[in-house]
Amino acid sequence: MCGRYATSRARQELLDEFQVQFDAVDGEIEPDYNVAPTKQVPAILTRRPKDAPEEEDAVRTLRTLRWGLVPSWAKDLAIGSRMINARVETAHEKPSYRRAFAKRRCLLPADGYFEWYTLQGKDDPAEGEKKSKKPQKQPFFIRPKDEAVMAIAGLYELWKSPEDEWIWTCTVITTNAPDDLGRIHDRMPMVVEPGRWEAWLDPELTDVEEVRGLLVPAMAGTMDAYPVSKMVNNVRNNGPQLIEPAANGDSSDDHSDALF
Repeated sequence: MCGRYATSRARQELLDEFQVQFDAVDGEIEPDYNVAPTKQVPAILTRRPKDAPEEEDAVRTLRTLRWGLVPSWAKDLAIGSRMINARVETAHEKPSYRRAFAKRRCLLPADGYFEWYTLQGKDDPAEGEKKSKKPQKQPFFIRPKDEAVMAIAGLYELWKSPEDEWIWTCTVITTNAPDDLGRIHDRMPMVVEPGRWEAWLDPELTDVEEVRGLLVPAMAGTMDAYPVSKMVNNVRNNGPQLIEPAANGDSSDDHSDALF
């Protein structure tokens, strides 16, 4: 699964990178190096602006969405915390996602994402130490080797609250991780290549098989992965230090680099 990622691109950089035609974000877009479920995240989608005449075309839009998709039929916003990921293999057919998969697709810009590798416990603890009963987990940051923006495939929905407020929510589509990343975690966010952005965002493209054909898993060898400080475990921690390689003593295992 993908449960944490980083997105630090500035507003103007997002507008330029994704050739956005309409900026629907109120306020600033602050860098977030510890994006967690229920947070507001920047997203790119193609939609007709609010109150625009029906004859007007949908335009590429920047806005923020709440991470954790809430289907329109849901009774409670809380369901979103359990719907942060949609598997690419089944998103087109699951009741919670299939309507969004057909016509409400988005891109979620990211610098990279975090996964936790379960370390092997010590077989022979030092004298006076107790053998750990709980497996230790080492956080890794995974990002494109060229440090280009990751355009994560997402789905979005609109949910009307009991107070008649429209809440925009989203989910991250995940896929199988290539072998070089699979030893950390077997799943990763699905990334949409730039040449497929337009089609992926097109709400008029509703043929499920054609849409599925736009999603191609990442090729092996295109991503970097390295251990980072366990500070990222606490969602209250934030800042660029969270994505820096772990300094000696910050990593919970001094041979975690041997994974690669």
